[in-house]
Amino acid sequence: MNVEWLTADEMARRMAAGEASARSLTDRCLDRIERLDRRGPGLHAMLEINPDARSIADRLDEERDGGSVRGPLHGVPVVIKGNIDTSDGMTTTAGSLALAGHIAEDDAFLVRRLRAAGLVLLGKANLSEWANFRGRGSLSGWSSLGGQTRNPHVLDRSPCGSSSGSAVAVAAGYGPLSVGTETDGSIVCPAHMNGVVGLKPTVGLVSRSGIIPIAASQDTAGPMARSVRDVAALLEALCEEDPGDSATAVPREHRARDYTAALGPEGLQGARIGVARGLVTGKPPLSEVLEDAVATIRRLGATVIDPVPMEIPSELRKSEYEVLLYEFKDGVNAYLRRLPPESAVHSLADVIAFNEAHRDRVMPFFGQEAMIESEAKGSLDDDAYREALTTCRRLARTEGLDATLRMHELDALVSLTGGPAWLIDVVHGDYAIAGCSTLAAVAGTPHITVPAGRIGDLPIGLSFFGPAFSEPLLLRLAHAFELGSAPWRPPRFLPSFAARP
Repeated sequence: MNVEWLTADEMARRMAAGEASARSLTDRCLDRIERLDRRGPGLHAMLEINPDARSIADRLDEERDGGSVRGPLHGVPVVIKGNIDTSDGMTTTAGSLALAGHIAEDDAFLVRRLRAAGLVLLGKANLSEWANFRGRGSLSGWSSLGGQTRNPHVLDRSPCGSSSGSAVAVAAGYGPLSVGTETDGSIVCPAHMNGVVGLKPTVGLVSRSGIIPIAASQDTAGPMARSVRDVAALLEALCEEDPGDSATAVPREHRARDYTAALGPEGLQGARIGVARGLVTGKPPLSEVLEDAVATIRRLGATVIDPVPMEIPSELRKSEYEVLLYEFKDGVNAYLRRLPPESAVHSLADVIAFNEAHRDRVMPFFGQEAMIESEAKGSLDDDAYREALTTCRRLARTEGLDATLRMHELDALVSLTGGPAWLIDVVHGDYAIAGCSTLAAVAGTPHITVPAGRIGDLPIGLSFFGPAFSEPLLLRLAHAFELGSAPWRPPRFLPSFAARP
């Protein structure tokens, strides 16, 4: 059975029909990781494999044989990002040598949700170290513990980050589902550049307890998959109020009982969609991908308002960075204080000192300027922090996305998610064409990207934005677009953009 390109939905149907088992699917996924991650193309998408994966699959098969099925994802494999706590045989490191060997005392709340839903945790994905909040000139997908994650479509191109391994694992067929985390672009950029679907939910829809943080006002975990339907199903498994994360205390009506219920080919009919062309621009062939996507949206029955003026003010970028510096120090110190006495680090200051002491392994390509700036900040009671946070909320949400949606009476906005994947460059670091993630990230509102086209073998994603807790609507729109556009194509593991087998 060739399983690497099965969706989670297809896997579930095969298990229900007795044509597959959780153990057989898990074995095939683990075999593919073994063949592709350190050998073969050497994708380096995984930090570690769950030593309990096969035994978990066996227990879930026993439950199914006994007539008990936990839900629609019972027995389906999933990969989680390496900054998410598990209290099993796996470590939680954010890719950092400073946290090597750290095993959390408890599962993250979302991990408990995944286990309760009957998913098989395959392992933890590589990521941009410390979720790419360490230094200037950084390399997306590189960590001192995991090395450089590679884009499976073209191996010398960046996978983007910070949820690099989570996206690559899905794109390369390690499994149908993964969980990433985002502060600003860390789910949607790697999803877009690896040709998969990624959803950054509304902040507060998914618990952040047990996740190594960057910024409480923007952080969220979210699902990644090769189809919108699978993303919707995984989102449902992740969503629940967590007593340990006050941001999740949202009204029950903001949590859909079934995020897959409204999905169908007619999802764009009658919708009003605005095209935010100014967020991501580029010469052909990049602009041609957007033209084709807008034509598809029109063909599928939506009213298109094109263009809708929208930009990311420089004041917003400056204020966002100020907020991240303050909140990173506060959140990381709170996380590290809980580590046992024998741990190498218990504060951000300890991490900075550790990195300096192990510079040859931790900082061979770029430094830790962001960490040093963060450590120099005061508490969240500082006026500078409060003013920056107020500015962020005003420019991104009140005067930004919410005002634009209301002014043009839109259901959603669309934009290209970003430009094509850039070359991995250890000398100069990342040099991305501007992405569109910042407004939704700072506003705390949902953002989904879905494959829209290609430049050669490099995928390009289309982003849909809506107001807070509009996930059911965005999933419906993105699913209809997905069904009406070109079919998904697996990666070819080309050594370079010019190479043609």
